[in-house]
Amino acid sequence: MKILADQNMPLVEQYFAEFGEVVRFDGRNVRAEQLQDVDILLTRSVTKVDEALLAHANKLQFVGTATIGIDHIDTELLNARHIAFSNAPGCNAIAVAEYVISSLYALCQENAMSLTGKTIGIVGLGSIGSCLQAKLSALDVKLLLCDPPKSERGELVEHTEFDDLLADSDIVTFHVPLVKQGPHSTLHMLNKARLQALKPGMIVINASRGDVIDNKALLEVMQQGAELDLVLDVWENEPSILTDLLDYVRFASVHIAGHTLEGKARGTQILYQKVCELKGMCATKSLTDFLPKVNVSAASIADNFTNDDVGRLVHLIYDVRRDNGILRRLLASEGFDSLRKNYPPRREFSTLTVKTEGATHAQLAALGFRINE
Repeated sequence: MKILADQNMPLVEQYFAEFGEVVRFDGRNVRAEQLQDVDILLTRSVTKVDEALLAHANKLQFVGTATIGIDHIDTELLNARHIAFSNAPGCNAIAVAEYVISSLYALCQENAMSLTGKTIGIVGLGSIGSCLQAKLSALDVKLLLCDPPKSERGELVEHTEFDDLLADSDIVTFHVPLVKQGPHSTLHMLNKARLQALKPGMIVINASRGDVIDNKALLEVMQQGAELDLVLDVWENEPSILTDLLDYVRFASVHIAGHTLEGKARGTQILYQKVCELKGMCATKSLTDFLPKVNVSAASIADNFTNDDVGRLVHLIYDVRRDNGILRRLLASEGFDSLRKNYPPRREFSTLTVKTEGATHAQLAALGFRINE
């Protein structure tokens, strides 16, 4: 059996070598000829799996994407060809939620503000948006939630219409899939008219898909003097992003919000479990078998620890400003895809055990830290 796997997927050899030969490929430049005699294809979001790519896929049995989103996969084509498919729902939800939280606390520090009392609008309540909602619920903030499909299915009671959410929020963060057509299209849902209507000082975070925000319109309104704090992890036309926009973005990164070691490895593990299921085998491998130990694993906090001090603990594990600096320093010389491929290790809040007591116990546990009373 031959397994063709994206070069940026971690632990593929460790999980899949028992099934056959693992061959790596450049996800953005894979050719149809490379799928000749391939049994399993393991991809990420940069690879478009369509009829052209599968032109020579004579033995393909399974396609897996180590991502939550599936807009890059022609699932109808796979179904017509009786090729099994799986994505990795929830694999990087924690990582993306923690990216947003790190960004919020970095903005608090730089703007000399507090999150307390702020209204945060979450657009998209899938695995990531729901994870972020659960974490932010531990803080003294007001949450507005927008997910029209979920609302229509009766799965989201406290739904706020998108334009109302934009008008009433101090912070808006996007966690929607890219849907290009239909009544719930997310393509350019933050368009020029809506951008112009945003109130001064609003924080806009996009860690979903770049096309959710009209980047050219965003550049235009910023050049015209819009006062917005922007955090952009995703961009239109990746990897050829609109670099002129960088001058107006507070924190910028190269589509790595979900790239913790845990988040990426969970995607591989989920696909491994799916293949085991298809083959009628028992999945025997887990993340704990492979992830390295962390450099800082424990911390103690004082009795006078406050809500505003949470940011210091967050940044002990991950500070988004590291990735902002990497992009600005190396984008021109290294390129977008190279920075993604060589992204330095990042861990999740759960790798830190915090010794605490009192009110901060529940708050830090909800954010994802391990607690040692």
